[in-house]
Amino acid sequence: MKRFLILLSIATLLAISSSIPVAGQEAAKHVSADKADYKEAVPGVSKAVLWGDPDKGAYGAFTKMAPGLDFGMHTHTNALWLVVHKGAYLYKDSAGEKRVGPGEFLWIPAGMKHWSGSDPKDGALFYEEASGSFDLVPAK
Repeated sequence: MKRFLILLSIATLLAISSSIPVAGQEAAKHVSADKADYKEAVPGVSKAVLWGDPDKGAYGAFTKMAPGLDFGMHTHTNALWLVVHKGAYLYKDSAGEKRVGPGEFLWIPAGMKHWSGSDPKDGALFYEEASGSFDLVPAK
């Protein structure tokens, strides 16, 4: 009986604690890519950061690239995951060229040497996540 009461007490505490918000925990967030609050990151690129901070660590953001951007060969210190919403994200690495269009996903591993740009006519609008802060390191 004593063991049963201890287990019941633990179960009750777990149930109560799961309903108490944890410090920093937020409610569900809903943001439209078309109505998000974009801020220029670099000329031709605007970001609407949804969570985290691209300057300090992991983050998620909608990113708009103007038509015809060319970022040359480069790497990123942290991995990136992209899902294109509109236009096309253009990508090239040692395996070849890719045109990543609406509804398509691209994973760029940390340190992967690649070229990227945007569709010359439509630019690109995509959701991106990174495992750490964003950087663009020119490759030789």
